[in-house]
Amino acid sequence: QVELVESGGGLVQPGGSLRLSCAASGTIGSIVFMGWYRQAPGKQRELVATITTGGSTNYAYSVKGRFTISRDNAKNTVYLQMTSLKPEDTAVYSCKVMSRRLPALPPEEYWGQGTQVTVSS
Repeated sequence: QVELVESGGGLVQPGGSLRLSCAASGTIGSIVFMGWYRQAPGKQRELVATITTGGSTNYAYSVKGRFTISRDNAKNTVYLQMTSLKPEDTAVYSCKVMSRRLPALPPEEYWGQGTQVTVSS
């Protein structure tokens, strides 16, 4: 079983910063993908940022230049550094990890429980 534990959400003023963390534990195997998604009230979940094993990153247009995704492979942890936060960044942020327990098996998908980020004055 794989467990993802997120932390770092909270209330912040516009222009402020937050750093989210997502640590994976359990029978993880080989992680092939880590990413952050968010869902605002009344909206569909959207991709925020992703990072591959090799370190290649991808960002939603709305967060480019403000958010940075990184990972610590030794700790099976992915981070999301968020700066210049805007009210429209308010959402529940969830991490997603895909890992392969054995090389011959397809990767499995795991989600964190989500952490609330609220940007408001």
